[in-house]
Amino acid sequence: MNNIQMLVGLANPGPEYANTRHNAGAWFIEELARRYNCLLKPDAKHHGLTGKVLINNQEFKLLIPTTYMNLSGKAVASLANFYKIPVESILVAHDEMDLEPGVAKLKKGGGHGGHNGLKDLIAKMANNKEFMRLRVGIGHPGHRDKVTGWVLGKAPQADQEKIDAAVDEAVRCMEILAKDGVLKAQNRLHSFKP
Repeated sequence: MNNIQMLVGLANPGPEYANTRHNAGAWFIEELARRYNCLLKPDAKHHGLTGKVLINNQEFKLLIPTTYMNLSGKAVASLANFYKIPVESILVAHDEMDLEPGVAKLKKGGGHGGHNGLKDLIAKMANNKEFMRLRVGIGHPGHRDKVTGWVLGKAPQADQEKIDAAVDEAVRCMEILAKDGVLKAQNRLHSFKP
């Protein structure tokens, strides 16, 4: 049984960040919204772009925080509290340097791995880390001094195509998640090769 009720895509707001690797989580929500004809609307009360989609007769709230990345938790906590959605029923899509472009993985719980968006989210959720994560691989620059420029930079075309393919597959897997649960969706997503 699927208990996910809210899908979040982490990003930085503004056109200058739209195509940067750090916004990979938002690409997932945008693609999902496009696929299910949902218009994401600015929602000042919840500090983000919000919408909802029906997948397999289940409603999912969508959110892309429009705070900066390191304040993402503010938007997520606001929407979750408003709809009384427990932390365990939230899926957060984010960029993941430990995975190569073209790879996306679903995972429950865990730390923040230095990701500022996840760090703030965990803090604002009373340190409850039990939300699902959709980790969208963006690769690693090879040295930690280069991380900021890497996540705030644009991926070269070849990498971007792989990331887009993984995002597309993750969107398809939401159909499976809604119908058959997380494990089945995970199995399909984890066997994906771009």
